[in-house]
Amino acid sequence: MEFALALFLVTYVLLLIFAKYRALIALSSALIFIVSGILPVTTALKAVNFNVILMLAGTMGIVALFIESKMPALLADLLLKRVPNVKWAIVILAMFAGIISAFVDNVATVLMVAPVALTISKKLNISPVPGLIAISISSNLQGAATLVGDATAIMMGSHADMTFFDFFVYQGKASIFWAVQAGAVAFGLVCLLIFRKYSQPLSEEVRKNKTVVTDYVPTILLVGMIVLLILFSFIENTPELTNGYICFGLFIIGLIITFFRKRDKRILVDTFKEIDITTLLLLTGLFIVVAGITEAGVIDKIGKLFVQFSGDNLFVLYTFVVWISVVFSAFIDNIPYVATMLPVISSIAATIGVNPTVLYFGLLSGATLGGNITPIGASANITAIGILRKNGYEVKLGQYLKISIPATLSAVTVGYLLIWLIWR
Repeated sequence: MEFALALFLVTYVLLLIFAKYRALIALSSALIFIVSGILPVTTALKAVNFNVILMLAGTMGIVALFIESKMPALLADLLLKRVPNVKWAIVILAMFAGIISAFVDNVATVLMVAPVALTISKKLNISPVPGLIAISISSNLQGAATLVGDATAIMMGSHADMTFFDFFVYQGKASIFWAVQAGAVAFGLVCLLIFRKYSQPLSEEVRKNKTVVTDYVPTILLVGMIVLLILFSFIENTPELTNGYICFGLFIIGLIITFFRKRDKRILVDTFKEIDITTLLLLTGLFIVVAGITEAGVIDKIGKLFVQFSGDNLFVLYTFVVWISVVFSAFIDNIPYVATMLPVISSIAATIGVNPTVLYFGLLSGATLGGNITPIGASANITAIGILRKNGYEVKLGQYLKISIPATLSAVTVGYLLIWLIWR
């Protein structure tokens, strides 16, 4: 067990230090677990959750087509026609980004909405920095709302055997979607307070702008994906890879339709480039690494330490899981953290004999929302800051924290309280 734990810790440290090589590090560590005999090859292959991999790949592909169709920009234009001033424009754009992010990857959401925020800021001669910070925070916040909102949500849903519909109503109770929405409302109210000085009216030029959608097929596919995931959630005993087949199958259909309509081979290449292979390989490696430390008994040991700390008190344990997740996710990528903690939560729940749902939801809300506190806590934050830097704007840490700390803590606190009240 000592070697497995040491290997895992070294892997985690290397993931933090060498972010560009995360996939290689995770796969190399997975190979060591197998070659050393800790994890048999057959067990390692079974540990890889191909349903999660296919869901992520398919969703990324559909999102790439969705962005290319310009539908997100059109939706943003329609929203801006109905807001009175810049303050509301920033808040509405941020909330709009959150709604999209409940169904689309967080980074892709930032890429969709950021150009609109930059255009408005340029026309009104104001800094786009606060607006893009709010947009990235909102997109992270809503990533936990649905099964397809973020890699961490897909991982938790698969681990807990939850369907798309289960994120709305689970075991006869309001599920995590509603806790996230409560947090989003708190986030919106805080943003209205933060941006209260942005009272400039929007120009008529901004209000009259209307993007032309070039292709409605990706929108149909995205909506179809959500509908199919909901419908199949009511069917019992479906194949293990059902959700993955739905997401990836619709992506392939969209790719074929788009290719035959435009007759351009570059569409195939460009769309596949948008699928984040690094994240998919990282997850593959992490599934095997976590299976390795589970096989070695490390997960059970960590679980027992958590139980000893909490004294078998579920509220103390839940509180610890939420806020330690917030702290960790503020500085490290939440994908490896959640991948590690999911089996720990299962072990803890089995040890003290409780329903693990409240702990699963606490983990997801803390890890997903916690990444908002610092600029490096989530990929969406890094993307937003990269866009700003590319356009000549440097984001100071104090400037970021001034928005992120109150916005994040308000959203996490509201979600934390609501989840406990419903699931205690």
